[in-house]
Amino acid sequence: MASAPSTVAPKLHQGVQPLQAGQGSSFILRKLHSLLGIIPIGAFLLEHLLSNFEALKGPIAYGEQVRFLNSLPLVRVLEWVFIFLPILYHGVYGVYIWLRGKANVVYYPWAGNWMYVAQRYTGLIAFVYIGQHVWRQRFSGIMLPEHPFAAFNKVQVELSNPFMLAIYIIAMVAVCWHFAYGVWLFAAKWGITPGDTARRRFGWVCLAGGIVICAMGLASIWAFIGPKYQNTPADIAPPAVSQLHQSSNPLGDREGNLGAPCLDSETWEGSPAFAAQAGCPRACPEPVEGSLVRRGGGTGEGNSASPTYLNGADHA
Repeated sequence: MASAPSTVAPKLHQGVQPLQAGQGSSFILRKLHSLLGIIPIGAFLLEHLLSNFEALKGPIAYGEQVRFLNSLPLVRVLEWVFIFLPILYHGVYGVYIWLRGKANVVYYPWAGNWMYVAQRYTGLIAFVYIGQHVWRQRFSGIMLPEHPFAAFNKVQVELSNPFMLAIYIIAMVAVCWHFAYGVWLFAAKWGITPGDTARRRFGWVCLAGGIVICAMGLASIWAFIGPKYQNTPADIAPPAVSQLHQSSNPLGDREGNLGAPCLDSETWEGSPAFAAQAGCPRACPEPVEGSLVRRGGGTGEGNSASPTYLNGADHA
């Protein structure tokens, strides 16, 4: 015998309210993540590349740039508020977005999906590299804020390790790619480039910009490992630098040119290019009797910080 149908309506559970565009914390966090990638992180990246480009002018020019940056007002507040904390948030939240997403290039090998994967991997490489770079260059070893003229040697020593050199090169390419494609994504997401045509054209602009800044970064790396400034002293005290500019040979050099400074070969450890950075037209292979020379560099304990004349007994 069939039972009569129930007249009690089934109980319905309240569903999840649809998330409207512009609502929810996820929308705000993603927008903040996108914005911080351009300002201030992107701006700092460009400044950092330009500052490192000074290495092509030599150790003294590079040291002067480091000293200038560390002399800015409230520089410690600036580096934490506008560099360290934004990079930390952008990196951590970027990893969180990656873990929540799922790559599908195997099933849909489209250009956009490959770009998505490349952006995630380059971001991870950049985040790990920046972490170790900040620790090694900023918080370990000799303190560059107090010794800015040791910056060139510190980077040079690190890049003398082939393993670290390979890391720097890979990371430079990854960082520049991540930033260039990030600028393209920022313009698309924030409505700066509406339409496929505008995005396609801006994509070429971002590609060209990425190649330029990558070339600048690789050129800066070459400045530290190239033959021009090999064996740079560990630190160059600013007083010694200024005195080297002012010192001259009143008795003339070997060619009879008055007023040309003459440095012994130990001063710059046999690096004529570095001697030229100090305003010296050449580095004498041997001290000349009666010449005004500098012993050491005035930077270490026991080294004379003032120029001395050599007599016949000294030269002998």
